[in-house]
Amino acid sequence: MAIEIKVPQIADGVETATVSEILVAEGDKIEKDQGVIAVESDKASVEVPSSDAGTVKEIKISEGDEVEVGQVIILLEESEDSDDETEDTEESSEEQEEKTSEEENEDEGDDAEEKDGKKKKKVKEEKAKDNKDESDEEEEKETSKKDESEDESSKENEDKKSNKSSGKSTGAGIQASPGTRRLARELGVDLSELAEEISGKISEKDVKEFAKGGSQKSTKSASVSLPDFEKFGNVKREPLNNIRKATAKNVTASWQSVPHVFQFDEADITDIQQYLEANQDKAEKAGGKLTITALLTKIVASALVRFPKFNASIDMENQEMILKNYVNIGIAVATEKGLLVPVIKDADKKSIIEIAAELTNIAEKARDGKLSKEDMEGANFSISNLGGIGGTNFTPIVPAPQSGILGISRSAKKPVYIDDEFKPREILPLSLSYDHRLIDGADGAAFINWITQALEDPYKALLGV
Repeated sequence: MAIEIKVPQIADGVETATVSEILVAEGDKIEKDQGVIAVESDKASVEVPSSDAGTVKEIKISEGDEVEVGQVIILLEESEDSDDETEDTEESSEEQEEKTSEEENEDEGDDAEEKDGKKKKKVKEEKAKDNKDESDEEEEKETSKKDESEDESSKENEDKKSNKSSGKSTGAGIQASPGTRRLARELGVDLSELAEEISGKISEKDVKEFAKGGSQKSTKSASVSLPDFEKFGNVKREPLNNIRKATAKNVTASWQSVPHVFQFDEADITDIQQYLEANQDKAEKAGGKLTITALLTKIVASALVRFPKFNASIDMENQEMILKNYVNIGIAVATEKGLLVPVIKDADKKSIIEIAAELTNIAEKARDGKLSKEDMEGANFSISNLGGIGGTNFTPIVPAPQSGILGISRSAKKPVYIDDEFKPREILPLSLSYDHRLIDGADGAAFINWITQALEDPYKALLGV
């Protein structure tokens, strides 16, 4: 038998991924843990390692295919085993001995065989007759079963119609395992409603998402009905990639579940720009670039320690606030395939130079599609900087279960009244979005005000004042 290489669990909650590259060819000899394909999911782009060593016999997928966890992707030639050869030799020897023994007894059994010949023939004829009778009976039974099945099918259709009109569902005809059906009953999920939005077999994950309100149904129900665009002119349809699918699903769920509050402020970054320029060489020596995003990551990290509700998540099911003793900040990175949000871990414990180097590294990995699932997990708060593109302000959506996100727009020179006269100053617009279930307006105003003051005085963030 050939050895099967299957798709492992790529990331938490990820059941499918798209094959972006095949790294081996048929006939290649590969080692255990060697990468065989690269896949892209909504959370990461990773290489799938081989679970065994051997020669590639067959590649069962192609680039661009969508694969599921547990799916066989490659067959390897089974390695030869000396024990198997020995076993085959022993079995062959035993067969030879049995054959010799049979030949020795063959002469003695000739007379008995001749005597029993007629008897065996008679028994054989009787058996054939019995088998024919049984076959006729089976055929009658099958016909009867078919008729009963058609009657039951007709009755089932009538029951379905009756249940639909009464608002109840038996779940008949729905593709779901017994475990999935049991989970649906426990969570109070109507599988018939879920089946309307999901083609194919319903998984336990589908049931859980539907129960939490983050189902495909909620995403679809938030969409408008589309007209026939082709009657207005030529159109072209392109499938959404995994990143875009995930973005659409996640922002819809966040928008529907989080009561947003948006707050705005402006920071005078004239002096801070001089600080960035003066320390740029230090960042470059460390392999990074000192930017306003790097500085704000450090400032926000200090703010999250000072304002712990912004570093928390709300658990409505258990009516609790989850306060975290670590500070991880997600940084939105625009790529050709869509928005990715890698995470700076323990940002409060790192210097601005260290953060600058790490930001440069993860941004490159994001654009090259080399982020791992670990690179994108565990964010408590996010930062999105659109200043390099433009715009005066925007309202970013809180990425649940985080409680807030800070948006940065393009800075511009503005006249500011200082010491009885107007002076040109570089002003940076800031947009803060947060979850009103956890954070009140006064807390939001204090948070963004502290960040603004820290930008105007960077030592405030460094000293934690």
